[in-house]
Amino acid sequence: MGGNLKDIRKKIASVKNTQKTTRAMKLVSTSKLKKTEEVARRSKVFANKLNEVFADICAKIKTRGLKSIESQYFLKLEQPEVQKIDIIFVTADKGLCGGFNAATIKEVVRLINRYKAQNVKVRLRGIGKKGIAYFTYNGIDLLDKAADLSSSPDADKAAAFVDSAVQDYLNGLTDSVIIVHNGFKNMISQEMKVQTILPLDFSTQIEQAKSESEGIVVEPDDEEGVILDSLARKFIHFNMYYALLDSLAAEHSARMQAMDTATNNAADLVRTLTISYNKARQEAITTELVEINAGVEAIK
Repeated sequence: MGGNLKDIRKKIASVKNTQKTTRAMKLVSTSKLKKTEEVARRSKVFANKLNEVFADICAKIKTRGLKSIESQYFLKLEQPEVQKIDIIFVTADKGLCGGFNAATIKEVVRLINRYKAQNVKVRLRGIGKKGIAYFTYNGIDLLDKAADLSSSPDADKAAAFVDSAVQDYLNGLTDSVIIVHNGFKNMISQEMKVQTILPLDFSTQIEQAKSESEGIVVEPDDEEGVILDSLARKFIHFNMYYALLDSLAAEHSARMQAMDTATNNAADLVRTLTISYNKARQEAITTELVEINAGVEAIK
């Protein structure tokens, strides 16, 4: 019985130590989330302004009677059938964040299976150690990969990474480029985001433009194409960078929730073990009393 009590005490001490660790990790994730959320919020403001300018230019082109844009970056009226697609996925470099990474991996696998069923070849480009490790372990080739980028988003590195996919698209090696990541929704939840960054949809941009906006008039036509191409590349670069920021905020949110749940579970387990310890201790005391009484009766 004494050995049993000792084992329970060890378990209680071990769970309490784990509880301290999970509580500390929750506090760290909460602090990081506040900082990352603020950066993502400011980036979202910039993204909205960029979208407005982009949409305004497209609307001005529409007023000239054009139904499509003669640029490699934009969707054509007679777009060739998609035969090859690049998927860029973003996962975390670390675990202990609940189903955050698993959700992204599951979505990527779903997309792979869907495109394969349509006889579309899929090429993967991965950001984040967890996703890279999963697909490497399962024997799925990655055309390009980057570790430590999702945990420390950098605009220049993000642009350099996505540029390889953009260049392949411009060279006709792929027909579309998609970014998949688990994004920040609020403090307690995340949402899966699948965004097609190439080709850009001309009609979608027009719908986003303000009908009464004075906008930007670009002349002459030859400069128009150059400016649109430059703006399109900036648009793609920023979307890649924002995906990293959005994913990092969601990661901290998921880890905060996971550590909070782990801390609460540890507290429940400590209570359960304490009850078991008290019961075992009472049983030991009762047994000792019975043995003492039996000894006294034997002496009589």
